[in-house]
Amino acid sequence: MIFGDHPKSGALVAAIVEEFPTFRIVSKRTSALQKAIDVFLRVVTLGGMRTYLTKYHTVLFGTLWVPDTWPTMNDTDRYVLLRHERVHLRQRRRMGDVGMTFLYLVPFFPLGLAYGRARIEQEAYEETLRATFEVYGREAAYALKEPIFQRFTGPDYGFMWPFRASLERWFARAMATIETEAETDA
Repeated sequence: MIFGDHPKSGALVAAIVEEFPTFRIVSKRTSALQKAIDVFLRVVTLGGMRTYLTKYHTVLFGTLWVPDTWPTMNDTDRYVLLRHERVHLRQRRRMGDVGMTFLYLVPFFPLGLAYGRARIEQEAYEETLRATFEVYGREAAYALKEPIFQRFTGPDYGFMWPFRASLERWFARAMATIETEAETDA
């Protein structure tokens, strides 16, 4: 893991490795499993999810599998992304591999009404919002609302949570918490 011009994200990776000593970052293109997941997602989303290998970062079994865009990401964007993925590492530690996999894939349905996956991702996206607020500001965090909602309701996560009203409530609570934290820290 060489970070050269990425001191902020490099420092975070060092902290993650300290917390999770087996953590590593690997290209998705080098993995037969990641390629198989890509094919599977294309099939089950009827072609809707076509960017798994090229845009999505995935923590699986303590490894961050990175897409083709990883080498071109700037330091701050990597930092925000790693904050999100560290939440998934902590969830894995808390739930275990079997528990997290079950929660991610089963309740209530793998596609269209994936409550477990939605809750897991809400926790991680709240950290994305927090990190974005910290490094890019309030407006940038609020600007993530629609892209996040599209991920929850669209093929990226298998149409996991189509209920916009509940997403609106979650987003409002998350941002209120983040803004309160920022005021307290100021």
